[in-house]
Amino acid sequence: MRIAVVGRGLIGSAAARHLALAGAEVILIGPDEPEDRSSHTGVFASHYDEGRITRQLDSHPFWAEVSRASIARYAEIEAASDLRFFTAAGALHAGPATSDWIARIGAGADASGVPHRRMTGTEAAEAFPMLWFSPDWTVFHEAASAGYISPRRLVLAQTRAAERAGAQVIRAEVTGIDTGDSGATLRLADRTVQADTVLVATGGFTPGLLPDLPLTVYARTVALLEVDAMEATRLAAMPSMVTMLENGRDPYILPPIRYPDGRRYLKIGGDPDDLVLRDAQDARAWFRSGGRPEVGAALAEHLHRRMPGLRAAAPVIAPCVTTFTPGDLPLIDRLDPRRCVAVAGCGKGAKCSDELGRRAAELALGGAPDPRLTLSALTEAA
Repeated sequence: MRIAVVGRGLIGSAAARHLALAGAEVILIGPDEPEDRSSHTGVFASHYDEGRITRQLDSHPFWAEVSRASIARYAEIEAASDLRFFTAAGALHAGPATSDWIARIGAGADASGVPHRRMTGTEAAEAFPMLWFSPDWTVFHEAASAGYISPRRLVLAQTRAAERAGAQVIRAEVTGIDTGDSGATLRLADRTVQADTVLVATGGFTPGLLPDLPLTVYARTVALLEVDAMEATRLAAMPSMVTMLENGRDPYILPPIRYPDGRRYLKIGGDPDDLVLRDAQDARAWFRSGGRPEVGAALAEHLHRRMPGLRAAAPVIAPCVTTFTPGDLPLIDRLDPRRCVAVAGCGKGAKCSDELGRRAAELALGGAPDPRLTLSALTEAA
């Protein structure tokens, strides 16, 4: 069976690796990262970055389940590709002790058996003096199998491992998909590609290929604050952290990470509102825009409140997108005899993308979909 995976992002590259390991004839199609985003007219991807929080605990059982499965294979992927993408810095989950979110994190921690330490805000402040916590907060600390990944390097690792397992990679954009009784035809700028089955994993640009799916694509802005070598040394023991504030906002912070320009940046994300991107044209314009300066400034202000005494440069902002379904679960389903789809990380998909890709690969090979992740189930959730 010849399977074309459209989308060389986190889920698509993972699916290609699993398909190749299963013995399928695999073609993974997707462009490289553009050299100049401001003038690029094609598709973009949110994995053009060096920092995503990875953790096993989650307030939702499904996301905890797929995160644990993916994290357990990080070492396997690194070995298969000779590329390191995971840093075990640990992760914190912090919020008001009486919040439902903290209660769900605690219930999941107890049920899963994931090693963790539960602390008061005061205890957490003593353990991590570079961070500030309200005394009436509860903080969960995962010390092992948590921290952060480089999504850029993870995609490169999955792609390389897929190629080593026999997959063919075409570094181009798919502009259309035609299906018929004999298979599928994928239209590229300079050629067409034939396949028996197509798996579409194109993230926030999926509506351009499959316009009738119940997906909502949001524009997101992140702030990167450069720290010098001395400050990076002071923050060397800092874990990744996700918080849930009293106002319902959920900013996340990553420790100093070295970026391709050789500098180290703290990263913070968590938009105060939702900016919906209506179509692929909107998404292209958003990536070229560079993000919203006012959001970047607010994120930087929050970071300085969370990290008293921080010495950092003015924020540099960057754009990305997140794709959601009505049920806040990924869509992994067969649309018809020739087309499958695997999309919507719902703001949580990077760390668990290998398991999402594995499930998508099983589906493309003829397996049954998870009933929670089907088009009908997610449409009903609306």
